[in-house]
Amino acid sequence: CRPANQERFAHGKLVTVQFHPSAQVVMTAGHDRSVSLFQVKNFSLNPKIQSIYLESFPIYKAHFSMDGEQVIATGTHHRLFFVYDMMAGSIIPIPKVRGLEEKFLKNFELSPDGSFMLVVGTSGYLHLLSMKTKELISTMKVNGRCTASAFTPDSSKIYSYTKEGEVFIWDVRSRKCLHKFEDEGSLEGKCIAVSKNNQYVACGSSSGVVNLYTTDVCLKENHPKPVKAIMNLVTSATCVTFNPTTEILAVASRDTDEAVKLV
Repeated sequence: CRPANQERFAHGKLVTVQFHPSAQVVMTAGHDRSVSLFQVKNFSLNPKIQSIYLESFPIYKAHFSMDGEQVIATGTHHRLFFVYDMMAGSIIPIPKVRGLEEKFLKNFELSPDGSFMLVVGTSGYLHLLSMKTKELISTMKVNGRCTASAFTPDSSKIYSYTKEGEVFIWDVRSRKCLHKFEDEGSLEGKCIAVSKNNQYVACGSSSGVVNLYTTDVCLKENHPKPVKAIMNLVTSATCVTFNPTTEILAVASRDTDEAVKLV
């Protein structure tokens, strides 16, 4: 296949590449302060649909909303974030969320049902925002520093992974902590994913090891045994994700080239 973004290569590091939830469109976003959308054709050219430029705003992360009508983009050193409304073609800055005392807004997750945006803050704080109004609903706190979070497929729970290697499981409705467990052998938590059928949880750490657990064990035991420990990466595991049918787990490290393994 030809490069998806060949009609507009980025002038800087790409941080996000994501397929649209329903259309044959791929988005790229990165440190060159731009978000670009390309149509994905079979083997011919992949025409550029459009690019938006966010002045003095190197992008940390961009994500399609679950209905595919918006793109949410956070910056590397900014408190504000942007919402790009693709239907209206407008770029809406969200300058400050009331009640959110964070210097920077960087890492976030969107709930699969499209209701919530979870901002991973500093000092272990997790902020739950409404996707509709972009207002703060509630704040939760883990012991230590939170590095990654993931919603369960039904959006009822959140798994939060800390730098200290602990995983906290939250109930979204009550915002109470249901359970916590230690990720076996983790020196520093980096990334976490829950499979689409809610059967597995994958935790990737700084040593490059990715532990795979079954969700029922995670909800009961404080020191669960992984079903499998994946040792293929030699640098930090910075990304784990399941394919939609839960048959393949992708593990990757951004610390070295071509460090992607499909398990």
